[in-house]
Amino acid sequence: MLHKPLDIIFPDPPAGLDPRTLDPARVPEHVAVIMDGNGRWAKKRALNRLNGHKAGIEAVRETIRCASDVGVRYLTIYSFSTENWKRPTDEVDGLMNLFAKTMLAEVDGLDEENVRVMTIGRVDALPEKTRDAFARAWDQTKGNTGMTLVVAVNYGGRNELVDAAQALVDEAIAASAAGMTVPRVDAAAIERHLTTAGIPDPDLLIRTSGEMRISNFLLWQIAYAEFVVSDVLWPDFDRYEFLRALLEYQGRNRRFGAVQ
Repeated sequence: MLHKPLDIIFPDPPAGLDPRTLDPARVPEHVAVIMDGNGRWAKKRALNRLNGHKAGIEAVRETIRCASDVGVRYLTIYSFSTENWKRPTDEVDGLMNLFAKTMLAEVDGLDEENVRVMTIGRVDALPEKTRDAFARAWDQTKGNTGMTLVVAVNYGGRNELVDAAQALVDEAIAASAAGMTVPRVDAAAIERHLTTAGIPDPDLLIRTSGEMRISNFLLWQIAYAEFVVSDVLWPDFDRYEFLRALLEYQGRNRRFGAVQ
């Protein structure tokens, strides 16, 4: 359901892109985004990589605002992977400070927009300042009923599956020790132990910068997501690129393995 008229959400579309062709009834419920290209954006401008990450913040704001306005119910953004710790220390430290600063600066506005903020990933391993900023955002917005913004930070799909498997093993050991029937392991049991438990799987996965990789993101959840890859580097991604992705999604025939 649109929260604003299309001409307000997309006031100045480029030639050849008509927002009126978007079907509000077919907007994906859950959109996931791999935000790629900050480093290349900075390199093209002879800037350091952290400047690229800072430039990408505006694209995050724009995407959140647009997704909420067009009626997306869940928006998951891949902010920092478990593999990103391998980057230079100054870049990682800068990112952690940027996460904390941005979250604290944005939370009041997100709260006013009725957006709920949550995180997935091993947040306990983050620096205290960063961890506290995300905790504050969750605490302040947890009662909101609009779009849910899911921030994947220190997240890895393989780790998530390992953690779910370990939780199931722990359940089985506890049940056996208590003389109870060991719970059956099935898809529902695994999903119950994922960090996204209670959130529908993504309908649409967007990746920027033209890269054709999943990058250890939501490995279980994207089994039937539609993929849209944009050549645009993340800092240059705006609401009109988001609209293009939505229109491409709406042009797909989702079969979920069936013949149609």
